[in-house]
Amino acid sequence: MSHISNAIEKRDQGAGAMVQQYRQDFSTVLPSHVKPDTWVRLAQGVLRRDKNLAQVAERNPGSLLAALLECARLGHEPGTDSFYLVPFDNEIQGIEGYRGVVERIYRAGEIRAVKAEVVYSEDYFEYSPNMDKPLHRPDYFGERGSIVGAYAYGVFQDGSTSKVVVINRAYIDKVKKESKGSDKPSSPWVKWEDGMVLKTVAKRLEPWVPSSTEWRKEQHRAAREVAAETPTPPAPLPQADPDTGEVLEGELLPPDDGR
Repeated sequence: MSHISNAIEKRDQGAGAMVQQYRQDFSTVLPSHVKPDTWVRLAQGVLRRDKNLAQVAERNPGSLLAALLECARLGHEPGTDSFYLVPFDNEIQGIEGYRGVVERIYRAGEIRAVKAEVVYSEDYFEYSPNMDKPLHRPDYFGERGSIVGAYAYGVFQDGSTSKVVVINRAYIDKVKKESKGSDKPSSPWVKWEDGMVLKTVAKRLEPWVPSSTEWRKEQHRAAREVAAETPTPPAPLPQADPDTGEVLEGELLPPDDGR
């Protein structure tokens, strides 16, 4: 048993030990539904499994910490489809995936379904602002052509539909160009373009739907602050006998409002 403990300790002397060292920083930004100890162990596990990631992390620890802090803030497990840790040259980039964006939308509890689809050149697609939702007929088993756009919307718990967000190829290319290292073979834009397009349109949907459990906490906090700032009516004044001036027990006058 001691051999196993010694092996783990030796293995975690590098980047893994640094993750443990900054546990308190991560726990400060982690949402309430995530246990810090479990999250730290998951982060260390990613570094153990990916030697290239661990090597880049040791050369540039600041980039690892920045990526992990963003991952923690969003409430995701590191190194999953929700949040990728991707080494680019001599630094690590943290990239939230499509699944991560949708998870945060579901966490708020206001949306019962998220619909997001990539549109290809051979698909039938029709949408105008007066339509409740797009009419999209893809041929999943045929040649669909190239990606021309995407759309997304949310369905609220009462069945109503959120704003429909539609993006075209020009917008996709703009987002891709602004993503660092998007032309490199290791980039998610090269390896999983359709997934990155889904993530892009889901991010555009975010302003129109609640996202993350912390959203509800913020609403409750704001409501409490408003209640605390509402002035409390002054207590009624005691009633006095007009002849003797003696205060009469059990009888109160309403406060003088100056009228």
